[in-house]
Amino acid sequence: MAELDTLEAQEAVPNEPQWIFSSDVQQAERDRLLGDMVAAFKTIFDPEIPCDIYELGLIYKVDVDENRLIRVEMTLTAPGCPVAGEITRSVETAIGTVPGTLGVIVNIVFEPPWDQGRMSDEARVSLDML
Repeated sequence: MAELDTLEAQEAVPNEPQWIFSSDVQQAERDRLLGDMVAAFKTIFDPEIPCDIYELGLIYKVDVDENRLIRVEMTLTAPGCPVAGEITRSVETAIGTVPGTLGVIVNIVFEPPWDQGRMSDEARVSLDML
């Protein structure tokens, strides 16, 4: 199995997920995939909160293996979210459109529990919390 490289955020951003890339994925491709996946995440909005799931900090981890299979660990704003299945399918669809990806597996997790501290400043502004 190929080694994995974890991208560390140079400056701690509360909504930034942990990015893990197989060492087989070259830096230029990592940069492209990261940008394309962030853009894809930003197209998905929580239906009850007028903000995208990326800026809300709902994406915890994105793992890209040597075959470009994408594994996403994410959470929801509340464990009993009635649209969990819809959001999961939206992530699968959006990330699945990123060129060069083999497929997407989305896993909903509740550890650590989501809280408003994971939201970006952009999310806070859009929700009039600043």
